[in-house]
Amino acid sequence: MNHTLLDSSIIPSNTTGKPSFAVVGAGVVGLCVALEALRQGYAVTLLDSNEPGTAASYGNAGYLATELIDPLATPESVRSAPKLCLDPDGPVCVPWKYLRHSIPWYAKFLAASNTANAQRGTQALSALNQLSVAAWQRLLTDIDAADQIIKVGNLVVWENPEKKADAHALIERMATFGLTCEYVEGQRLADLEPELSQQLSHAVFFPDAYRLSDPYAVCQTLYNTFIERGGQFFQQKVMGLEAHHKAIQIYLEDQKAYPFDQVTVCAGAWSTELLKQVGITVPLEAERGYQLTFPEKNQQHLNHMVLSADRRFVMSPLDSGLRAVGMSEIGGTSLAPIKKRYAVLNKHTKALLPEAYSKGKEAPTEWMGHRPTLPDSLPVIDQHPTFSRLSFAFGHQHLGITQAAITAELLLQKIQNEPTLLSLNAFKVDRF
Repeated sequence: MNHTLLDSSIIPSNTTGKPSFAVVGAGVVGLCVALEALRQGYAVTLLDSNEPGTAASYGNAGYLATELIDPLATPESVRSAPKLCLDPDGPVCVPWKYLRHSIPWYAKFLAASNTANAQRGTQALSALNQLSVAAWQRLLTDIDAADQIIKVGNLVVWENPEKKADAHALIERMATFGLTCEYVEGQRLADLEPELSQQLSHAVFFPDAYRLSDPYAVCQTLYNTFIERGGQFFQQKVMGLEAHHKAIQIYLEDQKAYPFDQVTVCAGAWSTELLKQVGITVPLEAERGYQLTFPEKNQQHLNHMVLSADRRFVMSPLDSGLRAVGMSEIGGTSLAPIKKRYAVLNKHTKALLPEAYSKGKEAPTEWMGHRPTLPDSLPVIDQHPTFSRLSFAFGHQHLGITQAAITAELLLQKIQNEPTLLSLNAFKVDRF
């Protein structure tokens, strides 16, 4: 990956005559915002202490989860939380070393989980997700990479035959939001996924679900196009922000101030401290997620995305290999991964897809990333309430890949005072 290291030098002055635009954070959301800003006529500088696409964007399942329309905070999730947390093989974990730090976030999570708030969250997520696939198609077509979005279909599967009513309830609920799906079992299920464990009872099939070819590969494509179109990237940590009405000042590791006409913060789980410097406090936490990637490129084992309703994890047949993704723990950005989580993820994957562990198969690689998660599960897509030259796009929790392209379109529409494709009131930065 070719990029420029700042190394205490001065960012080249903008000689294009275009308004300058800095994007802080080179994950998938930041890359989409940077490309959209270029397309809208800005001279764009991308800043990140890591290489593009190597943080939370690197290891996700890669599928556009348009059917995930419910926030994490609901009355049902609160009722089931104690049982899930106490289950040693469950999907929700509490790192005890971080509990004291996370208590304020959990308090806001509880406040967000009442019925009225959860329903508003569902409406907002549904509206955003409905626009997400088309936005990705526009973006990838524009950069000559339309083949990197793939219609693959998604299966929500159950092992317990007593949960057939849950499947039918899911179908009815999805229909109210315009999402097409069908009930499958027996031979139909076996035809869809021949290698899945015979222990499966039934499933709900979403035929119109899409995935990206591979999240990191897509990020590389976005970045390479950004550079080819005249954007510049500096691998530097942004140390500070200072907001003014005429410009936004960015402070880098050389302690110098760099003024930009527009700045967008897309720093994911690391956005909190930068926002504090401009007078905004957000209850953002790093929700740690774990993944396994099986290295066989040409032996995917699965034809579709598979989400286990019983075990609550996802298996994804990416171009780079089969990936299993799961676990949810509010654990900050500095704790080391908890090795037991990988063992649980292996256990669940092997139960459903034993062929992936057959003799002679190479063991999967392990990875842990930090999802930027707010208590109400809604992202921030907004401008600073006082300094409109400063804007924000972060907090997409489990839906960063899904919502990245539409977030970029909406944010640039707002920055340029154009009508937005949907109301952004639910995504305000000061809603807490």
